[in-house]
Amino acid sequence: MTPTPAGNAGADDGDSVVYDLAAECTAEDVEQDTPYLAEINGIVDYGVFVDLSESVSGLVHESVLEGTFAVGDELVVELESVRDNGDMAFEPADVEEYTLQNVSHDYALTGTDRLEANVGDQIHLEGEVVQVKQTGGPTVFHVADEYGVVPCAAFEEAGVRAYPRVEVGDVVRVTGTPEHRENSLQIEVDGLSKLDGEDAEEARERLETALESRAEPHDVEPLIDWPAFEKLRPDLREVAKLLRQTVLEGRPIRVRHHADGDGMCAAVPVQIALKRFIADVHEDDDAPRHLIKRLPAKAPFYEMEDATRDLNFALEDREKHGQQLPLLLMLDNGSTAEDVPAYETLAHYDIPIAVVDHHHPDPDAVGDLLDAHVNPYLHDEDYRITTGMLCVELARMIYPDLTNELRHVPAVAGLADRSKADAMDDYLQLAADEGYDEDRLKDVSEALDYAAFWLRYNSGDQLIEDLLQIDNGDAERHRELVSFFASRAREEVDEQLDAAMAHLEHEDLDNGAHLYRIDVENYAHRFTYPAPGKTTGEIHDRKIEETGDPVITVGYGPDFAVLRSDGVRLDIPQMVSELEEEVPGGGVSGGGHLVVGSIKFVKGKREKVIDALVEKMAEADIDEELSSAAPIDD
Repeated sequence: MTPTPAGNAGADDGDSVVYDLAAECTAEDVEQDTPYLAEINGIVDYGVFVDLSESVSGLVHESVLEGTFAVGDELVVELESVRDNGDMAFEPADVEEYTLQNVSHDYALTGTDRLEANVGDQIHLEGEVVQVKQTGGPTVFHVADEYGVVPCAAFEEAGVRAYPRVEVGDVVRVTGTPEHRENSLQIEVDGLSKLDGEDAEEARERLETALESRAEPHDVEPLIDWPAFEKLRPDLREVAKLLRQTVLEGRPIRVRHHADGDGMCAAVPVQIALKRFIADVHEDDDAPRHLIKRLPAKAPFYEMEDATRDLNFALEDREKHGQQLPLLLMLDNGSTAEDVPAYETLAHYDIPIAVVDHHHPDPDAVGDLLDAHVNPYLHDEDYRITTGMLCVELARMIYPDLTNELRHVPAVAGLADRSKADAMDDYLQLAADEGYDEDRLKDVSEALDYAAFWLRYNSGDQLIEDLLQIDNGDAERHRELVSFFASRAREEVDEQLDAAMAHLEHEDLDNGAHLYRIDVENYAHRFTYPAPGKTTGEIHDRKIEETGDPVITVGYGPDFAVLRSDGVRLDIPQMVSELEEEVPGGGVSGGGHLVVGSIKFVKGKREKVIDALVEKMAEADIDEELSSAAPIDD
């Protein structure tokens, strides 16, 4: 092509014009009988090697050279020949006085959506660097354009950082060749340059406009008609857009969720939806495995232990793999003041946080620390809208093709959390249409709870997906596995209650409710299934069935108590706040729903805390419309 001026004026004084190729120029920009400014990059016995740009270089043979040269010297050359293999030979140009004229490359950009059609051909691509990973061989730049993210491999020498001035967040122009590598598509880089000034602004504006459009969540019809749920849909759309945008930006996502049935019914659909969206956006087949991780949490809030561990892993991934710091998605957890210290820890690194939860929130405490917050209490609804129900719709907004695999999941979430929502009948019918009767759904719920206990802090991705029968078509194995786990769970619950029921203490409260107390530390098997919370819940359910009256059940240990109530308006979050003031030095903390929760305290104050708690229970109002809607947090 004819050189295009991009800077200095021409030779008004009669001097010769020598063309200075921009760094991104390629062999296509070099013409015969045209002088170019080159820099010597190597000297050998048979000549010198010169660079005309980052991707244009060649040999000047010693037979056409006169004098001595050093690496770094400038030399004006003309193209002599191009061999069949693409190697270029140059010769000195016959010029003395000259004026430089800059040459820019006339780009025809190829988007990541057209790479497959251009495999083996040199292309040009503009995008933002979202990850820089140094391997034992090349440096791999993950570059995001309007259509997706592609790895671009640039080789300096083994283990040496190529283009060290280019960092995450820079807008770059890549010249290279798309090739298949280990079932993934990547660009073999010939040249890579950082855009500055107007070029960078124009490219960034184009990328941001495209990202804004692609991040928009899908408009999906809700699985059932539920007016109470409709209030939350705009908030869910906000989270869906934030998550899709995070994927398009190449940022990792870490999902923290409560390790119970509802928490897993919330987290697994979102995890799979994000994996599939990541696979669509990224050319790297390993991207879904690296960019989305699901992490169960035992506590009913984001513990500092989990937060510091998550932060440390994120910092290590940034150092080792060049990743951006992640977005944290909290599910079925994360709405209370107890979460604040952990959130403030992440705030030091500007890690974005989104929460989808149905526990009673403290928006004044957490609001300024969250980028998005979905909770039914924020719209005058309550815990009967479970997080699993919310997140099935969230997953569909992210990746609607997943819908047919999720129709039974809201019913599992509702049964796991004992939701008495009016919509449960519709969810049960939706599941029945997919072949899940209520007994089968209860088995899935029990199996999830049993698996979560033994997995402890492991996500158990494949096992949990098999139990929920999402992203898995083996129906026979699913039924056998669920039946086995559910049977084991019920057998071990029966064994636990056989040991515990004889030590149950009962009293009639002044408000007419039955109070049952059990020391689960001393009168239940420890370190096995079911855990204290589950043990308390099973006792509670049996006493409801036995008495038919309002029932409160307390399972306690040296420094904790778990609470369940049926037909009594306890308002456990409020009770915890009052106990913090009424028992000085008690170290009281905790939370939950109105009628289900957990409390922690210092061991030496147990008697005073429990006595004060019972007094509050005796004064609580009887409310026949209330029933225990969620399992205890262990």
